[in-house]
Amino acid sequence: MGASTNATQGLQEISFAAAQAQGKVTCEDALAIFDALEPVETDFMLGAWKGEGFETGHPMDGMLERCHWHGKRFETTEHVHPLVFRKRDGALSSVRPLLAMPGLGVLDKLPILKSEAAGSVFQVLIPLLSGSKSAARLRMTTYRGKPTATMVYDNLPINDVFRKVDDDTVLGIMDLKGMKTPFFFVLRRDK
Repeated sequence: MGASTNATQGLQEISFAAAQAQGKVTCEDALAIFDALEPVETDFMLGAWKGEGFETGHPMDGMLERCHWHGKRFETTEHVHPLVFRKRDGALSSVRPLLAMPGLGVLDKLPILKSEAAGSVFQVLIPLLSGSKSAARLRMTTYRGKPTATMVYDNLPINDVFRKVDDDTVLGIMDLKGMKTPFFFVLRRDK
């Protein structure tokens, strides 16, 4: 009984700040943190955001960062650039998700996709993968019992769901159809 009580107390005690300081949490703790955060409206998400990892042991942890992921840009609720990367020359580029994310379903089987070498190859390919057309929209959806702003990809079975940490920070969950556990990430307003 003591072990399960401690586990339950641990879920209740961990905060976003504590998880960030710790560097890695379990998926269960991350879900508890996400569930405790306030939902956001779609207008709250408008603008440019810088992304960073929120490690839970997910196969995608660190993958975007190795490819020099910068974040996301929400121009309007109808025009969203879900994958903004920093090119080798330092400029930002919007990458078309269909071309950049073909390996999502095989991450567990092909760990090379998470390597530094794959990140270097991706950097060289960014000009070929880039596009100026938006590739997602913002909508209100209900996820884990609360209506909140959600980025819906135009051509992929992915929804990125957001909850408010503070006025300049959100915790996001990438909900990919068929993925066993959600992938977590943080967005901070790019000022």
